[in-house]
Amino acid sequence: MWCDALRADHDVQAHTTGTKHLHHPLVGDLTLDYVVLAAEDDPEQSLASYSPEPASASAEALGILASWTSTSNTAPAPEQTHNPPN
Repeated sequence: MWCDALRADHDVQAHTTGTKHLHHPLVGDLTLDYVVLAAEDDPEQSLASYSPEPASASAEALGILASWTSTSNTAPAPEQTHNPPN
């Protein structure tokens, strides 16, 4: 796990782990595991990572939310106008 590598390099002062239970109004209940890492040089800054169990209902719900927010990088084609040359 990436946080284990950071701790091994002594870049992380402290870490906290746990599980959060949230309710999203569109996809319902979510259960997410979390890790919070505090930097050794600045303990007032931290990095939090939340993730669902693979193949869980929470993972499926987050996938649905992600699909609603994804956008295409393709620009819409401009409208064609047929103006006769002058």
